[in-house]
Amino acid sequence: MGAYHEYHGGGTRARGYYAAPQNGAAQGGVLVIHEAPGLGAHVQRRVDALAASGYAALAADLHGEGRLARNFDEAIGWVRSLKADPDMLLSRLNSALDTLSTRSGIGKDQLNAAGYCFGGWCGLELARAGAPLRSVSVFHGSVKSDRSAAAIKGSVLICTGDCDPFAPLDQLIALGDEMRAARVDYQLCLYGGVEHGFTNPDVPAMPGYSYSAAADRRSWASLLNLLSDSSPRLADGVTE
Repeated sequence: MGAYHEYHGGGTRARGYYAAPQNGAAQGGVLVIHEAPGLGAHVQRRVDALAASGYAALAADLHGEGRLARNFDEAIGWVRSLKADPDMLLSRLNSALDTLSTRSGIGKDQLNAAGYCFGGWCGLELARAGAPLRSVSVFHGSVKSDRSAAAIKGSVLICTGDCDPFAPLDQLIALGDEMRAARVDYQLCLYGGVEHGFTNPDVPAMPGYSYSAAADRRSWASLLNLLSDSSPRLADGVTE
């Protein structure tokens, strides 16, 4: 359904992946942010599924040139480089957001973000930096940050497993305290016995990682519910 879409930003030529509803009438836009290895088949499937559900979606390419890590160590090295330069990382995220807005014709303040693993953390960082997102959804991503939640403008959805080593319980408790203090509209979906990478059937066979069809299905439904709830077509307090 989708196609690759090249754009520039953050000092690199990126190769994103874009899809929109076939009838051309998008309910909204979603920036999809990939896992540590890069823009692969998993986030492409998510973009296509969002388009089939009525949304224009762009998978960002944070590594540039469409690069995919060859192994775990290379992926972690790339992530560390991005985290070591937060200004560059935010520039790449904002460039992708601008590209989605331009390509879809949807205003930036009407866009959402959804990220997986490292991409989930990135989406939350983008919101913490004040991006005008209607919502940000984090799937099996770390939620710890040095940035304040005070600049978050939209709703936040966290979907994680209680056996995920990258999102321990103390981190989730601290996030809840922070979100309440900042008066952020947030929800936490915690899945029992579920590990890291639970939305990806091709998740690597490593300790602490596993796919969960039930958690994948339920977290996807939570995302669609949030997107519908924050749809620009619906005014606050008005239902269809």
